[in-house]
Amino acid sequence: MNEPVTSQTYTAQLRRLAELAARVREQRDEARNWYDQQCAAADRAVAESADEVYQAERELAAAREAQERVDAEVAVLWQELNSRLGGGGRRAGAPPAPAPDATGDPVALLEAVRDLLRRTRQPGELPGNVNPLLALCGVGGAVLAYALGAVARALGVRNDGDLAVGLPVLALVVTLLGPVLGLIPARLIADRRHAVLSPRPVLIVVIAGLTITLLLLALPLP
Repeated sequence: MNEPVTSQTYTAQLRRLAELAARVREQRDEARNWYDQQCAAADRAVAESADEVYQAERELAAAREAQERVDAEVAVLWQELNSRLGGGGRRAGAPPAPAPDATGDPVALLEAVRDLLRRTRQPGELPGNVNPLLALCGVGGAVLAYALGAVARALGVRNDGDLAVGLPVLALVVTLLGPVLGLIPARLIADRRHAVLSPRPVLIVVIAGLTITLLLLALPLP
């Protein structure tokens, strides 16, 4: 037969069960706290990652906008360079691709290029080596005006009445305009060289044209 359990043994067993239950509750609470901490840490990590992703997306969008602005500015400056070269966009070709090892702020680099083009846009003086060409412009204008005047005089001789009086006067006026006519090709030369037609080249053209005009007027009429 089983021996009856004494009250002391029963009390010890109850105490043992109570201790085990308390330990289980303590471990369960620790596990729950650990789980809550891990969930909170995971939520914080997800929130931080979401903020980082959002910030990265904003930076990427800003970088794309900056790239588009830089590309547009490069296209404008490249087109201006082509127009300076006189190739109508064909001589220099397409804008160069970005260098893989390029450093520095592109905005500052573009500003430097813009300043360089701005300074080269300012027209300068015609060099001295074009003086003979300017003199030829004056000579050509004088000869052309004298030829037109000679035609007008010839027509005046062949006609009677008012034409016989007016055409010689017109011929003289056209002939005297010869030195001024030479300024037209001289201006084309200056524009071609991106220079201004300053007083020096104007005087060269006018003096050369006036000299030839006086020499032609001094010739005996046929």
